[in-house]
Amino acid sequence: MSATPHDLHALTLRHPEIASLMAGREIGWLNPERVATAKALASPALQASGVGAQDIEDADARLMRFAPWIAEAFPETAAASGRIESPLVATPGLQQALSGIASTASPLSATESPLPGRLMIKCDNALPISGSIKARGGIHEVLKHAERLAIDAGLLHQEDDYRAFQRDEIRDLLAGQQVVVGSTGNLGLSIGIMSARLGFRVTVHMSADAKQWKKDLLRARGAEVVEHSGDYGKAVAAGRQEAQQPNAHFIDDESSRDLFVGYATAASRLAEQLSAQGIPVDARHPLCVYLPCGVGGGPGGVAYGLKQVFGDAVHCFFAEPVSSPCMLLGMLTGEHDGIAVEDIGLDNRTCADGLAVGRASAFVGRVMAPLLSGIHTVRDEHLLELLALAYDSEGLMLEPSALAGVPGIRHVLRNDAPEWHAWRAANGLDDGEVQANTTHVVWATGGSMVPEAIWQADYQRGKALLSQVSASRQE
Repeated sequence: MSATPHDLHALTLRHPEIASLMAGREIGWLNPERVATAKALASPALQASGVGAQDIEDADARLMRFAPWIAEAFPETAAASGRIESPLVATPGLQQALSGIASTASPLSATESPLPGRLMIKCDNALPISGSIKARGGIHEVLKHAERLAIDAGLLHQEDDYRAFQRDEIRDLLAGQQVVVGSTGNLGLSIGIMSARLGFRVTVHMSADAKQWKKDLLRARGAEVVEHSGDYGKAVAAGRQEAQQPNAHFIDDESSRDLFVGYATAASRLAEQLSAQGIPVDARHPLCVYLPCGVGGGPGGVAYGLKQVFGDAVHCFFAEPVSSPCMLLGMLTGEHDGIAVEDIGLDNRTCADGLAVGRASAFVGRVMAPLLSGIHTVRDEHLLELLALAYDSEGLMLEPSALAGVPGIRHVLRNDAPEWHAWRAANGLDDGEVQANTTHVVWATGGSMVPEAIWQADYQRGKALLSQVSASRQE
């Protein structure tokens, strides 16, 4: 359902934030529906969602069963014995840089005083195989589908060595099957690369805003790429239609539980990494996690897993481009997938191609309603500034989408709006000692596979914007 002009007028009266969204302003929104984690997880809505802690454990076990095959099929994973994981790195240089810079695009002024706590980056930009967070959920669903087909055909048992997927009889079975997905880019990469390596026929329907290099890479790996002139929603609809054919499996980024729990496995991995670095997470040592959001499956799955592991000690925030705030719009209004950013006059065009989604997942929005702390929006100019800043301060080469979460730390610590002061007080984050003990994790969702020339162009644009900021501050 799309909003009519009359609906929009009524929505704006009920939700004044929509005026800021329509104007393309960066905002930080706090979710009034969030409740204590135990209450949220026990709620009828989440109990009926089709996902739970056992599903996450099953997904993690499945990834471990496939690890020996993955280690051989993708040599870059051999050193980790086929485990698909990314580093968690401290970024004190970036934290210091954020303390003293005011973006041309951000409402958050330069703080001058250091930002307290510890800023870290979860480097899913460096995940093996497809170089983005989508290597978690996308690969899990492809593996689950392959496993189910092989078991149903009597060619595999869960107790077997999964290097059996190299055998001709299983590859012949999968060659008669098709995997279909619609994507703006990174999900298509993860599903296309893994499906083709297993022997599936794979078709990726890609939206107009998908980067050409991602299409080229998919074709080079054996996937069929169908290009669409419309946006993400059109690509997904085309993929769903094609998958009506026999022997076709559609991976639905908007509502797939298998994608969702694949992403959720990241939470226990993060817990291991924090523990290994001696970083506690509890009421006096909170964890704040900032996740870039497109349709919502990736950040929703990770956030759901984090709440399962850390409960009320973790505060999860999504980040969206100002032109594509679909999850914020859906959760704010309560309409979820019943409203699109185009309905409020936004064009859904952004340099953060992985986040260029106009209509959010209703499944994710409803699951996140009692769990998510908030959402902030970010302008393209700000993303490019942060891209340059991340490289100059930490040597990190990220794509624009991956930087969306970075401003979150300044909303949590520095946003002066009354509701943010109240939120900090309610969650103990107005306490100086707690602020100093807080760990802030920005989830960097992609970047390692971006061609050098394309990354350099974004970097130079970011440097130019930073120079403008510096010049304006000296005037």
